Amino acid sequence: ALDIHKMYSTSAKIVKPQGEKPDEFESSISQAILELEMNSDLKASLHELYITGAKEIDVAGKKAIIISVPFPQIRMYQKIQTRLVRELEKKFSGKHVVFIAQRRILPKPTRKSKGKNKQKRPRSRTLTMVHDNILEDLCFPAEIVGKRIRNKLDGSRLIKVQLDKNQQTTVEHKVETFSAVYKKLTGKDVTFEFPEWVL
Repeated sequence: ALDIHKMYSTSAKIVKPQGEKPDEFESSISQAILELEMNSDLKASLHELYITGAKEIDVAGKKAIIISVPFPQIRMYQKIQTRLVRELEKKFSGKHVVFIAQRRILPKPTRKSKGKNKQKRPRSRTLTMVHDNILEDLCFPAEIVGKRIRNKLDGSRLIKVQLDKNQQTTVEHKVETFSAVYKKLTGKDVTFEFPEWVL
């Protein structure tokens, strides 16, 4: 009976799409969130929340943790995110933790698919919009105040993202992680700056 309880508890905070089984790493994240729910004042906030996946990536010789959460819950997560991230980073020996909402990208309608698909593709499901939203989730609580796109000579593009100067002390040490995570999720290059002034 004990084993069944243990199994339940490690996967209690994770619900993967299509009923897939969480891997060991995802279970460890789920377990950590469950422990926070049981042993901290985040209990009420975390009670309704769960994650849909988690993975580790390399960032300049260190590891970062990307946690995917259901899209309808991202706002609720953001209310406690600063605190939750701090607690999880303690538990996972200082690895940077980022939260991203799970979003679906719908393919661009083609002539062939138009007949089949009567519904218009919502703007929020376009590749561009989903990538923009990932960027916003990543940088939270810092707000994006500007964006410039530079086309390099080799045809690649670099996105320069300007973040709110007021949040510089909160997120500055993580911008390398943000760039690596964004590259991993979207294949796009991005750098971050904190402009002194905004027109």
